[in-house]
Amino acid sequence: MTVGMAEGGVLRYPAFVRLWLSDTVKWLGLFTSGLALQLLLIETLGADQTDLGLVRSAQWLPMLLFGLLAGVLIDRVRRQPVLVAGDAVCALAFGAIGALGVLGKLSVPVVAALVFVAGCASLCGTAAHQSFLPRLVPTSLLPRANSRIEQSMTAAEAVGPLLAGVLVRTLSAPVAVLVNAGTYAVSALVLSTIRVTEPAATDRADRHLWRELVEGARYVYRHRMLAPYAVGLHTWFFFNSAAMTILVFYASEEIGLGPVAIGLLLASAGVTGVLAAGLTPRLSERLGLGGVICFAGWLAPVAFLVTALAPSGAAGLAALVAAQLVYGVSNGLRGPLEMSYRNAVTPDRLRARMNATIRSLNWGTITVSAPLAGWFAVTYGNRPTLLVCVGGLVIAALIPTLSPFRRARMPVDGTG
Repeated sequence: MTVGMAEGGVLRYPAFVRLWLSDTVKWLGLFTSGLALQLLLIETLGADQTDLGLVRSAQWLPMLLFGLLAGVLIDRVRRQPVLVAGDAVCALAFGAIGALGVLGKLSVPVVAALVFVAGCASLCGTAAHQSFLPRLVPTSLLPRANSRIEQSMTAAEAVGPLLAGVLVRTLSAPVAVLVNAGTYAVSALVLSTIRVTEPAATDRADRHLWRELVEGARYVYRHRMLAPYAVGLHTWFFFNSAAMTILVFYASEEIGLGPVAIGLLLASAGVTGVLAAGLTPRLSERLGLGGVICFAGWLAPVAFLVTALAPSGAAGLAALVAAQLVYGVSNGLRGPLEMSYRNAVTPDRLRARMNATIRSLNWGTITVSAPLAGWFAVTYGNRPTLLVCVGGLVIAALIPTLSPFRRARMPVDGTG
């Protein structure tokens, strides 16, 4: 199959195109509200790093509590209705945050409670999404389909923070959060129009919750390639989350940047992420999927080292933008390849459990790393916290690099 045929093949699947569209709209709102929510906490509610860590922890606590269970249950049902319901609940939760903020009735505990609700819905939607895409396109097209999705996500990452900065400065942070609620609603509507034949929901008598949960985890951590990849990714999520928890506070309070400048800073990663994601199919074919992912992993500690050493003022903005440009390349290179590979080597009946196992532990680490990073930053400072994160990201890069995963390639037949 030639490159041109492959690219055209992805777009010839209407169900994929609609999923792609819904993701793009949702992510635009998500990256808008991501910065807006932090600025709302800092500027409107007077939150410090500890408060930011607690809210971030609440958002991802459902992954730790229910992630593995969600994977088992979603493997038993059709995935499209789960996607629609998940986005609808997120629309209501973020809509409540925005509305209460406009009315002046918001507090840090209320924000934490509502993002917990959104986290529960997002958990189910994400687990369903990761195992839904392989039902829309052939296995051979998964790298290109995921590349398209990754490009949309990183494009939203570029536009969303800038839009958030402008909305916060001209209107208010609650209004920016309301934008996210609207995009979740649009996404739910688009998802509901997808026409796809999925296996009927099953409720066999021989099903056993604990046995199925263990089967999914055993598949991941006994797999020669997936095991080192997953452990390295868990480590990356822990330290990356810790760094991102304090990044906006660090940029605002220590470097002295305003909302629009911070929006520009975060948008930088999206720009290079779009470009890098577009290169991933060709790079993986020429250099090997595992090698590209391992190389991308080493870019993250470089980016946060530059961040930790940035001066204040205009020079600091330039340094942080440069760091985010590198960070965007890292995420853009690895994102499409990781999702394609782990879905390609996993049987359909295990995909939701495999993805939920990896995802729940990835995001579940945030419930620990986010408040810990907030406390560490308050106690020892933002820069020392970032330097600790650099050390952790180096370990995260070493784990897959020193394992057989660095030689991983996409299976031709999709069976793994």
